[in-house]
Amino acid sequence: MFDLKDADFFEMDEEDFDTVLATDITFSGKISFSQPFMIKGKVSGSIEATSDLIIDTGAVVKADISATRVLVRGIVEGDVTSEKLVFVTATGTVKGNITASQVVLEPGSIFSGRCSMTNL
Repeated sequence: MFDLKDADFFEMDEEDFDTVLATDITFSGKISFSQPFMIKGKVSGSIEATSDLIIDTGAVVKADISATRVLVRGIVEGDVTSEKLVFVTATGTVKGNITASQVVLEPGSIFSGRCSMTNL
């Protein structure tokens, strides 16, 4: 494989988060946060963050996302903007544009959109 500076990000579990949107929760509206956040349920609207976001396996997010780092294990329909990293795992799907300084699409992931790698 390859060495990634943000390896700690991938090792984070639900217990590492102060806030987790559980699998049985559906939220519609704008979410803003400044501490790491995990989504396991369904979200529609918009997400603006100054921290990390994990969309867990089974989660469905229909929103434009702006965050420091974004890990996608579930489904995202919307544009994803990150100042550092967007990582889409083999179980992840992104249907929208990705803008980040580093983008990783694991084999098996699904991506439909445009990708721009920039220094934001």
